[in-house]
Amino acid sequence: MHDDHMLLRRGPRENLARPAIDPLFRSAACSYGAQVIGVLLSGSLSDGTSGLRAIKAVGGVTVIQDPQDAAVPDMVRSAQRHVEIDHCVPIVGMGNLLARLASEPAGETLPVPPGVRLEAAVAAQEHSAMSNEDRLGELSLFVCPECHGPLWEIEDGDMLRYRCHTGHAFTSDAMFEAQSAETDQILWSLLRAHQQRAAFTRRMAARESELARVDMAAKLQERSREYEADAEVIERILESRRDTVADNGAITKQN
Repeated sequence: MHDDHMLLRRGPRENLARPAIDPLFRSAACSYGAQVIGVLLSGSLSDGTSGLRAIKAVGGVTVIQDPQDAAVPDMVRSAQRHVEIDHCVPIVGMGNLLARLASEPAGETLPVPPGVRLEAAVAAQEHSAMSNEDRLGELSLFVCPECHGPLWEIEDGDMLRYRCHTGHAFTSDAMFEAQSAETDQILWSLLRAHQQRAAFTRRMAARESELARVDMAAKLQERSREYEADAEVIERILESRRDTVADNGAITKQN
C-alpha cells in the first residue's frame, strides 16, 4: 500500500513469499496509521507477526483467529507471543467483529517507527541499499539462503528477524525452512553427480575390458563402486529428511 494505491511488484521475497503478509501490513501502517485493522488467520511459520507489530505501533487494531479454531495455528500463535493482540476470535465470529470495528472511529495515529518505514520502502523497491546510517540491525555471521549476501540481524521486540541488502527477509523459522531447502538442493545435486560419475566410470571400465586392459578396468570398477556407495549415503540422508505431515497439517522433518 502506498497512500491510496496498491502496488504489486516483482522483487525479493519475504519469508519465502511475494506478495507477502508483512510488507503489506507495514505499508498499510505507514499509509493509514490507526485506521488499519490487521487480521491474521490460519497458516504456518510466523508470517504476519512483524506486520502486526507495525500496525500496533502506529495505533491500529490487531485481530487474530483463535488458535484453537485454526487448521494450522503457527502464525496466530506467533502473533500472540510477540504482539499485543486486541481481538482473538474464531472464524465464525470474524465477520461481525470486523463490521463493528470498521464502523467505529479510529484512534490516534502514532508516529511510524523509522525501521517500519525503511522496511516498507525496501519492499516497494524505493530503497536499494542499506547503509550504515540507516541499517536495521547488526551484521550477522549468516548469509542469505536466497542470494548468499550478508544478513543483518534485526531485533523486532523479542523476535529475531534477518534481512539482506537485496531485500530478502526472514523470521527465524523461515530461515530454518530456507536453509533446509538449500541443503536439500545441495544434497540432490551431490546425489546426481555421484550417480553420473558411477555410471561414467562403469562405462569406461567396460571400454577398458573390451580393449583387454584388465588392470585399468578393475581400477575403474572399484572407483565406480565407491561412487555408488557415496550415492547410497546421500540417499539415506535425503530419506531421513523426508517431510511428514502431522494431524494438524503442520510439516515436520524426520530425524
